[in-house]
Amino acid sequence: MLTGPYNLNTTRELLAALSHSPKKWLGQNFLVDGNIVRKSLELADVRAGDVVVEVGPGLGTLTTTLLQAGARVFAVERDPVLAAHLRERVAPHYAETFSLLEADAMDFPLAGFPEKTPAGTPFKIVANLPYAISSPWMDAVLESGALPRTLVLMLQQEAADRFTAAPGTKNYGALSVFLEAAYERAPGHRVPARCFFPPPKVDSCLLHLRRREKPVLFGKTARRLVREIFIYRRKQLGSALKKILAAPDFADVPADAVAAWLDALPGFGADALSRPECVPAAAWQALNALLGSDEVTAVMK
Repeated sequence: MLTGPYNLNTTRELLAALSHSPKKWLGQNFLVDGNIVRKSLELADVRAGDVVVEVGPGLGTLTTTLLQAGARVFAVERDPVLAAHLRERVAPHYAETFSLLEADAMDFPLAGFPEKTPAGTPFKIVANLPYAISSPWMDAVLESGALPRTLVLMLQQEAADRFTAAPGTKNYGALSVFLEAAYERAPGHRVPARCFFPPPKVDSCLLHLRRREKPVLFGKTARRLVREIFIYRRKQLGSALKKILAAPDFADVPADAVAAWLDALPGFGADALSRPECVPAAAWQALNALLGSDEVTAVMK
């Protein structure tokens, strides 16, 4: 019979029974504090009937708690040993509400959702995210066009700071710009290293994001250009754009329109607004509108 979250002793015992050692390259640090599991559900306001995407379910500590709360869970697990464990120990008890993909989360960032559900089904993401893929995975979610109403993600504090960085800070980058357009940060929760086995070398946090009332998705051209611009984050913006737009890969970008956008930046020319890392979020969204924003076509309830 399934019980609640595993603690340190039961996690050690289960890993030994599976002859499985945590794989550092997959970011396998197993959560062993039931209070943090429950806090994840609390922040995400998980209720019976909710559809939840989980990435890297591992031993099923969070998965089981989500299922016991009545959620319909779509999970993706890359490790074959852990995927087999989930199929054997969890799936039989929740045949109607648990869907597991044994695959790379970068290939299936939403674990098979929304392909397996009716169009327009709202969902949330609650995940102890493998740290090694946090940024590219978040990019993949945004590019999917399917925006969850809520995300509660276990992340290294550094990654959380990068996701939600403000203009003018060292962590501000393209991903910060893209997330700011679609989500606002809500109160989260600090998670000490001792809450995991093995304990990571840095503290973590539960990052809590809520979809904006009118979220904006950056179009393909704008995403590509903004990412390239931030390669020159500390360079003079006008010089960086001149170099970028002269490259064959950006021949499709209307240089005159971008130049007009640059001239229209409030205060441009002052040192603080001469570098990409200091351009405010609203200005990047104006560039996106200029180049053609993608429509949010999926899951907007």
